[in-house]
Amino acid sequence: MQIRLSWQNLETGEWRTPILTPPIALGRVFERMPSTVNGERVSRLVLEGERVSRFHGLMTWENGQLILTDTESKNGILVNGIAQTRCFLEEGDCLQIAHYNITISFVTNTLTNPSQNLPPTAVNPPTQLPTASVSPSSNFPTTPAIFPPQFFLESGQVSLQQLQATGLPIDQITYLTIGAGLGSFIWVDVLRISGVKADQIIALGMENKPYTRYQQLCLNSQIPPHERLRSNSDSCPDNIWGWPSYALREAYTEAKQGQFLTGLKLLWQVFAEPTFAETYTPRSGNVFNSIDREMNRIQWSKIYRYGRVKSIRKTTDGRYAIAYSRSTENRRDHGFIIAQYVQIATGYPAIQFLPDLQQYREQTKDFKTVVNAYENHQHIYDKLEQSGGTIIIRGRGIVASRILQRLYEARQKHSQIQILHLMRSPKAQGNQFKKARRTVENHFEFQPFNWPKACWGGDLRQQLEAANPQERLKLLDQWGGTTTANRKDWRNIVNQGLSQGWYRIMFGTVERVEPTPNNRTLTTIREQELKANLQLEADFIIDATGLDAKVNTNPLLNDLVTHYNLTLNALGRLSVANDFELVEMRNSNVPGDIFGGRMYASGTITLGGPYAAVDSFLGLQYAALVSVENLTSISAPGLRKLTGWRSFWQWIKWVNNQPPN
Repeated sequence: MQIRLSWQNLETGEWRTPILTPPIALGRVFERMPSTVNGERVSRLVLEGERVSRFHGLMTWENGQLILTDTESKNGILVNGIAQTRCFLEEGDCLQIAHYNITISFVTNTLTNPSQNLPPTAVNPPTQLPTASVSPSSNFPTTPAIFPPQFFLESGQVSLQQLQATGLPIDQITYLTIGAGLGSFIWVDVLRISGVKADQIIALGMENKPYTRYQQLCLNSQIPPHERLRSNSDSCPDNIWGWPSYALREAYTEAKQGQFLTGLKLLWQVFAEPTFAETYTPRSGNVFNSIDREMNRIQWSKIYRYGRVKSIRKTTDGRYAIAYSRSTENRRDHGFIIAQYVQIATGYPAIQFLPDLQQYREQTKDFKTVVNAYENHQHIYDKLEQSGGTIIIRGRGIVASRILQRLYEARQKHSQIQILHLMRSPKAQGNQFKKARRTVENHFEFQPFNWPKACWGGDLRQQLEAANPQERLKLLDQWGGTTTANRKDWRNIVNQGLSQGWYRIMFGTVERVEPTPNNRTLTTIREQELKANLQLEADFIIDATGLDAKVNTNPLLNDLVTHYNLTLNALGRLSVANDFELVEMRNSNVPGDIFGGRMYASGTITLGGPYAAVDSFLGLQYAALVSVENLTSISAPGLRKLTGWRSFWQWIKWVNNQPPN
């Protein structure tokens, strides 16, 4: 199989589309790239530009998979926006090398160059450059349709016979969850506790542990295993009953180790929070360890399947067909899964950058100086601890607080670290709902969690469920906003920094961010009070404003929404019913038939609907419980109603670490 590399010449607007046979070397100097790799002739592709290394990267086939290796280049390679040193490549992946954005596509039928009658990877002796097939057209080239098939993409409904005619493997299952992250894991957990056997469920995703991506985001945002998450004691993704809570488990562990006072302090925290004590939050390492235990108990390894979902279509028999790509040790292939009931829990589609910082990165291709807090940016702390410097923080939520704590720790190793905290406007007072108002200190607005606790299961939840779309938008605006936890250590850091002068808070609207001749950044802001421009020079900038949850940034969700013309809610997320069903995706050949296919969604992709805290552990559990309850009401196969006695019996099994069924 050959590879088509497609990119646009930014100066001429022309598309370059060479078709090459791996191994493929990428670099600036033809002679510095190898002519052979493991005895195979190399297709050498020259990319111009100072930020391209002489030998930048190499693509090779290994066990039937296309592998990209960064050959110790100076400026690195991004694959779909993420820095990689070695990774698999799939159809449609985008490589970013300097100012080149190169799209990968697989070509099964070799095309030859008619003018020279040479294969695409032949070498032209006068120039010693590959004479690859190149289209000079200014229009994007038409690539061969590989997967999913064209009929699948164009159809509103596909038949089993059509899928069988492709010759690709087809699996049929009752329950399928897409994402295989924490939202999927919790839905599977509730299904298993409610009687469904492991062989009736598939969880399809890219990571075999449901918390892998979340754990990486925690580590990147400076929350290692010993640090605490912003989550409640009884919000336990491994335990739908919430008892014993994380606080009780941690207190028990401390007491066993002889730390009785520490254990009592933890219990007092839960009893007295938030009025007389700081709100208890669990250590991230304890949360992940507890999920590992529950994974084994519910046989997650039998349920999980590796695969990247490409598209979803309704079937003519009232189910759903999921087209996905997968890789094995010896080959890469594709397949279909047909499921009766589907849950979508894809999480946050992308990292979000402020527009001015995104523009800076696109123009300079500098991904080391300006970073998102959720990216791996350990190099910043290493550099500051070694040499000191100035850093700008953007955003003032919980992530900014944790970044500030990490920078404070770095100052213990190098005192010449200056922190500029850039905020758009002052925060004099907190949001108010009825008679309740959040407290503010040093322009940080405090709240234990990202939503008031009554949003999880109290009167605010009921109020939101009963509200119309416009009322929901207003309520979410009042309850939400950018907040951080009222932690004494964080408040002390801010107050100490302000009094000693190494931490400053500044307000203004950013007009531009640009590089300086000495490899620093220069941020120009419009200061509100002075009505004048100020320039802030810094070594690094960290964007701590959050993640992007817009549906259109996820190709799978965007395809689903546009193909079936699904309604989005007021926040631009998937519109779900109170039981988290995507009602417009219900699939039945008979009007009013309750036994047709049903599709549900959970997590941040549903924010703006009937539930506020959708991206919390307890929110994911609530979505799973009400959706499974809905399935139970229509007598979905294998499900039994979770009555009081059955729930108690399942809890006993959980305590004893026994499988649900």
